[in-house]
Amino acid sequence: MQQAFDRISESYDHWYDTLEGRAIFHAELKCIRALCGHLGGRWLEAGVGTGRFASSLGIGMGIDPSLPMLRIAAKRGILTCAGFAENLPFPDHAFHGVLLALALCFIMDSDKTLKECSRVIKPGGRLLLGVIPADGPWGRAYERKKEQGHPIYRSAVFPRIAEISASVRNTGFHLERAASTLFWDPDQQPEAIPRVEIGIHPQAGFLGLLCAKK
Repeated sequence: MQQAFDRISESYDHWYDTLEGRAIFHAELKCIRALCGHLGGRWLEAGVGTGRFASSLGIGMGIDPSLPMLRIAAKRGILTCAGFAENLPFPDHAFHGVLLALALCFIMDSDKTLKECSRVIKPGGRLLLGVIPADGPWGRAYERKKEQGHPIYRSAVFPRIAEISASVRNTGFHLERAASTLFWDPDQQPEAIPRVEIGIHPQAGFLGLLCAKK
């Protein structure tokens, strides 16, 4: 998976500047902001990629296994670290919060990753997740691309909503708030003003989950 992102780092980042990419990113960012507002304290984005979410949310540090991705993130002012979310190279209680935006589906061991996030988050800190559930319209579309051998999605694993909730509970967190967006189908025209609904909506393509460390 890392090598796939290495090869497409520039085109991956440029996609966010397309009409479709801007619409999707704006909706996902709006959804996350509906949960957290201002992120106070020291935050880490695990699976930071090219730094679009971190820079927009004011997160100063990011970790990712792809060096080409990290070089782009560094240009956005992110302090970058090469590494894997399953084995975070940080001491216990180093951060007030960790963001995983669209990263869980590309991580080999999601439960181990969430346990690592719990370890590095301070008592009373927060975990912020942005996920594409398998049982939503976008998850189903990406699963079809996976079956067709898409270079990125062929190695992705899209969890169901119930699986995400169980993983959160089993790794030291409880769900505080949720929000949903991407209510249009992937083959439809994007909404001019993306709709964000509080709560978990099965017909949504993207979920934002704010979790507190137990």
